Amino acid sequence: MTTTAPTPAATGEATTARHYRLAVLALALGGFAIGTTEFVTMGLLPQVAAGVGVSIPQAGHVISAYALGVVVGAPVIAIFGARLPRRALLVGLMAAYAVFNVLSAAADSYGVLFAARFLDGLPHGAYFGVASLVAAGLASPGRRGRAVASVMLGLSVANVVGVPAATWLGQQVGWRAAYLSTAGLALLTVLMVLVFVPRTPGDPEATGRREMLFFRNGQAMLTLLAGAVGFGGLFAVYSYIAPTVTDVAGLSESAVPVFTAVFGVGMVAGTWLAGRLAEWSVFRTLIWSGAASGLVMLLVWAVAPYGWWLMPAIFLVTATGSVLVVNLQLRLMSVSGEAQTLGAAMNHASLNIANALGAWLGGLVIAAGYGYRAPALVGAALSVAGIAVLLWSAALHRRTG
Repeated sequence: MTTTAPTPAATGEATTARHYRLAVLALALGGFAIGTTEFVTMGLLPQVAAGVGVSIPQAGHVISAYALGVVVGAPVIAIFGARLPRRALLVGLMAAYAVFNVLSAAADSYGVLFAARFLDGLPHGAYFGVASLVAAGLASPGRRGRAVASVMLGLSVANVVGVPAATWLGQQVGWRAAYLSTAGLALLTVLMVLVFVPRTPGDPEATGRREMLFFRNGQAMLTLLAGAVGFGGLFAVYSYIAPTVTDVAGLSESAVPVFTAVFGVGMVAGTWLAGRLAEWSVFRTLIWSGAASGLVMLLVWAVAPYGWWLMPAIFLVTATGSVLVVNLQLRLMSVSGEAQTLGAAMNHASLNIANALGAWLGGLVIAAGYGYRAPALVGAALSVAGIAVLLWSAALHRRTG
């Protein structure tokens, strides 16, 4: 089954915009703000832990809190916001994002920070889903795929530029400054969306009943489960990248932003490769990228004590993970039926379940005394589990035709 980008008739968006490039840039800036916010906590985890008076493994749970916010917010906002004017919805989502980042910066206790990170995750999935629909509607028929890719590019660029920069800022000025900077990016997005993105209506035919049929789709559920489990290995490793670089690899704190930049470069490279591999076979690519991810996790465990040798392993972790993410999205689109909007949003929910699961399991093995290398072994096990779910999906497909 093949899928195409949504048409203006389906999305209700206008097909032209006076400032098309700036409109898409405004939407991509929102992705940049979200990507920076989501991942900067990982680079500043020791500072965050010290700032609210908890251990590093316990501080890792605020990463899980954000991810759980995405899981809750993606379906709820997608279902109840489908009929709202899309530009107004985007503005509201990014304004809320700014407010909750300010709340994170002002948190004076672990409990307040945990709640703020959960709230900050709520707009995440819905923003990417709605922004992709708007971008597709603004583009000419031959450029809709590129427009949607441009929105997602903001997330990748955030991991190359935004996260290292915010990590460096947090190390120099204090971790609270990192959240304030991302709040500023969210407010800039609000301004640019208001100025450059035209008014666009919602989907008048959307109903909660129609969207909820998505959750009765067995193949869609298995695809989400494969992402939630298989992608968790990346976060088991990356959630604790800062102490791994300093305590295991023996490098200085100044090396941490370099590793977060390598994480972003691996994401960009993996996203590029994923499109080429998808032309061969989406499902086979999922299987092989899952296997490669498991092997790379073992490589991380092996080379972690050897300083800069950890860097290429981290690159491979994110490259193989990004191949998995893109092809999970393509498979989900092919099995979601009419619930395309909810399906797109739920992909982000699935990946953030992976975020929560990986960070939580990684924190458990560290707290149990197995050290900062142990999350890599957890990641390898999660990759194997993700492959098992995909094989289950394939078996079900053969039985049902």
